[in-house]
Amino acid sequence: MSGADDFGAGEPPLIALRGIRKRYGGNDGAPAIEVLRGVDLEIRAGEFVAIVGASGSGKSTLMNMLGCLDRPSEGGYRFAGKDVAGMDADELAWLRREAFGFVFQGYHLIATESARENVEVPALYAGMPAAERHARAVMLLERLGLGDRLDNRPSQMSGGQQQRVSIARALMNGGRIILADEPTGALDSKSGAEVMTLLGELADAGHTIILITHDRKVAAQARRVIEVSDGQVVADSGADAPAVARGALPPLDLSRAKYDSGASLWSELADAARAAWRVLWINRFRTGLTLLGIVIGVASVIVMLAIGLGTRQQVMAQLGAFGSNLLYMSSRGESSRIPGRSITLGDLEALADVPGVAHVLPNVTGNKVIRHGNIDVQTYVRGTGAELPRIQTWPVARGGFFTAEDEHDMATVAVLGSRLAEKLMPDVANPVGQTILIGNVPFQVLGVMSAKGALTGEQDQDDVLLLPFSTAGIRVFGQREPTYTVLAAADVSRVAEVEQAIDEVLFERHRIRDYGIGNAAAAIAAEARTQDNMTMMLSLIAAVSLVVGGIGVMNVMLMTVRERTREIGIRMATGARRRDILRQFLTEAVLVSVVGGVAGIVAGVVLAGLLLVWEVPVIFSLSAIAGAFGCAVITGLVFGFMPARKASGLDPVVALMGQ
Repeated sequence: MSGADDFGAGEPPLIALRGIRKRYGGNDGAPAIEVLRGVDLEIRAGEFVAIVGASGSGKSTLMNMLGCLDRPSEGGYRFAGKDVAGMDADELAWLRREAFGFVFQGYHLIATESARENVEVPALYAGMPAAERHARAVMLLERLGLGDRLDNRPSQMSGGQQQRVSIARALMNGGRIILADEPTGALDSKSGAEVMTLLGELADAGHTIILITHDRKVAAQARRVIEVSDGQVVADSGADAPAVARGALPPLDLSRAKYDSGASLWSELADAARAAWRVLWINRFRTGLTLLGIVIGVASVIVMLAIGLGTRQQVMAQLGAFGSNLLYMSSRGESSRIPGRSITLGDLEALADVPGVAHVLPNVTGNKVIRHGNIDVQTYVRGTGAELPRIQTWPVARGGFFTAEDEHDMATVAVLGSRLAEKLMPDVANPVGQTILIGNVPFQVLGVMSAKGALTGEQDQDDVLLLPFSTAGIRVFGQREPTYTVLAAADVSRVAEVEQAIDEVLFERHRIRDYGIGNAAAAIAAEARTQDNMTMMLSLIAAVSLVVGGIGVMNVMLMTVRERTREIGIRMATGARRRDILRQFLTEAVLVSVVGGVAGIVAGVVLAGLLLVWEVPVIFSLSAIAGAFGCAVITGLVFGFMPARKASGLDPVVALMGQ
């Protein structure tokens, strides 16, 4: 770029070009094409200038340079004495927003926005308050004769009306410089004459008008005509005459502090959300398909977690019914003292004196055939103590339980599990008082236990016959020593201490650990961990749907960027910064995810509700619902970022061409 001295001294012109060259191509072995070849040009504030030339002469490229839509390959450009080459992309966006207003041959209106909303776009990026923005847009449109077309979209207006909307947009932020590219090229003669009259009136009001045209009759209506041919200025009717500024507008403040000004975050997010919703609604079928992956993902996570938590609670309740303060002790291998058994009744008497042990409940077990009438049932027989209902929190549903006296006297009495009672006495209304046979020994039924259910991988607790320990050991199984023993700790918080004390006593008596000790609390914790792991695995599987939905969002957003490339160019030409475009498309991606997340929550809750009706254990978790929704939003952000970044990185000129 040329230095300051190249532009001369004195009052700087509004626009000054020196030696501007522009080349395209030249990469990867492609030949370079030079479109502008050393253009020198000065334009003063308040001038009405026409740049005329045939197609391919370079006049449109020159307009892009003047409007800061493109950068020169060589040469210098000063705006009001400030070197434009030193400005970054956001500073150039600010300059376009504050200094320039573009009127394009193809109108370049945003198809999904109304006339008023199209006019408001530059003011939105300038940070003008909404009420003021609306009022000014209405005023401009009414001034241009479009007061009855405020809510019409471009497709609902004629070419002349669309061109007047684009002029109103160019004036929205003041329009110090109006760059009109073939403004009459797509209009009939009457509409073209109206547009030229309007541009003349704007010039008289102090606006700087730069008209790009190939029509010499149109150019003749300007007050200065510059002819371009083969990328060079070949004629300038005002080259030697001083420019006459007719009431030029106040100069633009070019202090750097102004460059970061723009729309507030909330204002722009609100407008982006509104525009995004409109785009999604217009393409609602495609949007619905995009949402499907998010909906399935969120609903799956909610339902899987609800089922997992419900199942966990059910299993924990079953385990907890056996008492979290219980310890289970059994023989491990053979003792030299007792063949086939290592735990003796003497050991149990010693353990009853261990501090912290509230109850010792010996058990002897095995399978036997039980008979009632002509029905034989093979079942699990458990000889136990009279304290079982209280120790294991297992109440009797009918009748009663045997007593300590029954156990002492080896009484032939029995208590049936609820399922065993159904199998053994299907036609008996009340089994209490009935007689059953084990072998040839008759037993009187004292009661029926309440339903307890089966533990995973364990004996069905309801398909059991309960006998006094002494009766079962001697008269049924022919042994006095226990198969296993249940010990109840007095304090559930000291179960581990009690277990250690029991181990010390047994080891001192046996001098070898030929026994095993476990506690229900550890079993419950282990089962809880297993259920948690299963729930997590199911949730992760469900979360895959969210990832798939996110990929769908990314694909659709990439397609959207491609379809709306020209809109992106329009927004950049009217002053949108790169971060404004990034925010616009990220908002759309997040909005898709938010809508999908809400729909997924509704679907998940409804489905989980149906499972409750079908008696599937389900527990709703607000944290799971919030987490699934949050993951959906994050998915939109993550997978929407790449398309949004691609949109924000487009070159304004290329984007305006729709490429």
